[in-house]
Order: sequence, then C-alpha cells, then structure tokens
Amino acid sequence: MNVFVYGTLKPGEFNYPRYCEGKVLTYQDAIAYGQLYHLQARGYPAMMTGKGTVYGVILTFKDTKALSDLDYLEDYLPDRAPEDNEYQRQEIEIFDFDFQSLGYAWAYLMLPDRVQFLGGIPLPKGVWPGE
Repeated sequence: MNVFVYGTLKPGEFNYPRYCEGKVLTYQDAIAYGQLYHLQARGYPAMMTGKGTVYGVILTFKDTKALSDLDYLEDYLPDRAPEDNEYQRQEIEIFDFDFQSLGYAWAYLMLPDRVQFLGGIPLPKGVWPGE
C-alpha cells in the first residue's frame, strides 16, 4: 500500500519514527500536482488540489493497517462529513521527477476553506519545510 507524504511523515521528519519506522518497506522521492501551504500556528503543512507541484515521498507500507494510524494522526474518519475532518484521504496520481507516472497513492489533502481558516501560507516551490 502506497502513501504520498509531504510533511511530518517524510523520512527524517518528527512523525516518521512513530508512524512509519519499521512499517515501511520502501520509499521513493516523488511529486504530485497540488498546492502546498504551511500552517504556521500548527507547525505542519497542508496540501490542496491545484495546478502546482508538491514534492514528497511515496512510502510503501507492509500492510493496510498502517492507514488507521495515519487516519488518526491526520484527524480523518471516512464516515465523518468532509468539513469535520482535518484532512481528506484521497487516492491521487504520483509522478517521478521526469513526470512519468508512478501510479496512485493515498494522500491527505485539506479542503481550501480549512487551509484559509488555519491561515495557510503558500509554499510556491512545493517543498515543506519552506525556505
């Protein structure tokens, strides 16, 4: 099972050891289409659908049980109304740096109204943490 991560779950970031270490078979740098924001008050990023490019990592987990832990971290419940979730889990297409498709992966995206409410600061280079 593949998950595209772009923030605190990337290898080397602070949530990777707790949620990913020992559960990930492989990881690969990748990109996705979207817009990236830094949520300054929260200290982590949010990705929305859009025309930009977001740089992240595809994590290949051993099994789908890891999704329940990630859902908890991202405050996502599939049966809850979208506006009541912090993030929405969606399958999106992921690409290598030559824009060749690597297939689909789960990703946690935030709705535009929530990014705005949380004071999201655009990261036009698509990299978190921003420069």
